[in-house]
Amino acid sequence: MITLEMMPLLMFAGLVLFMLVGFPVAFSLMAVGLFFGFISIEMGFFTLPFLQAIPQRIFGSVIANELLLAIPFFTFMGAVLERSRLAEDMLDSMGQLFGRVHGGLGYSVILVSFVLGAITGTVAAQVIAMAMISLPIMMRYRYNMRYTTGVLAASGTIAQIVPPSLVLIIMADQLKTPTASADVGSMYLAAWIPAMLQIGLFMAYTFLLTRIRPDWLPPIPENEITLKGTALLKKALLGIIPTAVLIFLVLGTIMLGIATPTESGAMGAMGAVLLAYWRRKQLGGTAEWWSLIKQAYRNTARITSMVIFILIGATTFSVVFQGVDGGHWVESLFSDLPGGWISFLIIVNLFIFFLAFFLDFFEIVFILVPLLAPVAQKILTPVLMTMGFSEPAAATAALVWFGIILSVNIQMSFMHPPFGFALFYLRGVAPKEVKSSDIYWGAVPWVGLQMIMTVIVMFSPGLVTTFLDKGKAPVEQSQELNFQMESNQPAVSSGSGEIQFNLDGQTPVQTPEPAKKDSNELNFQLDK
Repeated sequence: MITLEMMPLLMFAGLVLFMLVGFPVAFSLMAVGLFFGFISIEMGFFTLPFLQAIPQRIFGSVIANELLLAIPFFTFMGAVLERSRLAEDMLDSMGQLFGRVHGGLGYSVILVSFVLGAITGTVAAQVIAMAMISLPIMMRYRYNMRYTTGVLAASGTIAQIVPPSLVLIIMADQLKTPTASADVGSMYLAAWIPAMLQIGLFMAYTFLLTRIRPDWLPPIPENEITLKGTALLKKALLGIIPTAVLIFLVLGTIMLGIATPTESGAMGAMGAVLLAYWRRKQLGGTAEWWSLIKQAYRNTARITSMVIFILIGATTFSVVFQGVDGGHWVESLFSDLPGGWISFLIIVNLFIFFLAFFLDFFEIVFILVPLLAPVAQKILTPVLMTMGFSEPAAATAALVWFGIILSVNIQMSFMHPPFGFALFYLRGVAPKEVKSSDIYWGAVPWVGLQMIMTVIVMFSPGLVTTFLDKGKAPVEQSQELNFQMESNQPAVSSGSGEIQFNLDGQTPVQTPEPAKKDSNELNFQLDK
C-alpha cells in the first residue's frame, strides 16, 4: 500500500530510473509527473481538478514570463560574438603583452575569458572560441598539455558566474517563495566579488606553477613578439573599447536601473550584430557576416527550445510533487539537521555536486531550486539578520546568497566526468594529438579550485551581500512625544498647562506639582 509519505521519494526514484534508461530529461519530467499524478488521483491524495494547475502555471509562469525572454537575447548575443573573432584579437594583444613572462599565455586566456564571459554568458561559445584560438598557440610554444586543456576548460566556465550569465537569470527566476524572491539585478550585483575572486584563484594557481614547474609554462621568445609600444596599445584598445561599450549596454543599464534584464539583453544582441558588422572585413565580407547571423539564429532557436521544454517538464513534475506534500518532505529532510545552516549548505552542495555527474545545470536548477528555496530562506535568513539586515531584506538576500553558492557549485558540472560539457566541447575542437586523458586529468586541479571557491562563498556571505540593500531596521519608538504649541496670548492662570495621556490601559497616577507658569506644552506619554 502506497502512503502519502512515500510519494515524494518514489517520484525521485522514478525520475532517476527514466534518465538512466536514456529518455530525454524534459520528457522524463513530464512523464514522471503525470504518471504519479494519476496514481495520486487513484489513491485519493488529490482530485483531478488539481492537475488544472499544470497548464495554468505553464501559461502563466513559463510562457508569459517576460524575464525568460532574456534567454534568447543573451544566447543570440553569445552566438554572434563566438564567431566575430573579437576573442582572437583580444587574445593576440594580451599574449603580446604578457608573453615575455612564464605563464603569459595562461594569464591571457584567463583574463580574456573573464571579459568574454561578461558579454557572452554561455560556456559553449567561450570554450569553443578560446580553444580554437589558444590551443594551437599554446601547443606551438610547448605548454604542458594538461595545464593547457585545464585552463581552457576552466576559463570557459567563468561565463557561468560572471554577469550576464544565463545561469544567474534562470536561478533568479526559480528562487521564489511566498514571502520573498531574488531578482536578476541582485544576482548580478552579488556575483561580481565571487567572480573576481575566482579569477584571482585561477591566476594564483598559474603563478604557483610558474614557480614550481617553470618548464610547463614557458615564455614566448622575444624575437616572436611583433607588437610593441604604440602599435600594441592601439591593438589592445581596438579590442577593449568595443567590448567595454557592449558590457555597458548589457550590464551598466541593469545596474543603473535604466533597463530590465530583457531590455538589456535586446540591446546587447543588437550591439553584437553591429559589432560583427563593423568587423565584417575580418570575417570575410558582408556575405560571411550574414551567414554568421543566420547560424546564430539557428543556435538560439535550438537552445531556447531546449530550455523551455525542460522548464515545462519541471513545472509538471513540481506541481504533482507539491500536491503529494513534497515541499513539506524536503523541508523536514533538511530543517532538523544537526549543525544548522552549515550542515544544510554542506549536504545540499555535496548532493548537487554528485547530481551534476548525471544532470545538466538547466535540469538541476529547474528540478531542485524551487524545492530548496523555501528551506534555504528559512534557515539562512537568521544568519543574515545578525549581519545588520532587516528581516524582509535578509529573506531576499538569503535567496541570493543561496543562488550564488549553487551557481559556483554548478560550474563544476561542466568540468567533471562523465558529462562535463566543457570537456566535450574541448574534445570536439582539439586536434587528434591531444589525448582525451590529458583533457580529463587536466581538469582535476581546476575542479579543486572551484570546490575551494564554493567553500569560500558558503562561509563568507559578506562576499555576496556587500552590494545588496540591507533594508531599514525598525526605529525604536520614543516613549514620550512633546508637542510645543506657541501662543501670543498671555498666561491666564498659574496652573500647569500640561496634559498627560497614559495609554497603557491603566488609570494614570496623579502627582502633585508646584504651580508654574502656563507653558502651553502638551506631553503625550506612551507606555508600552
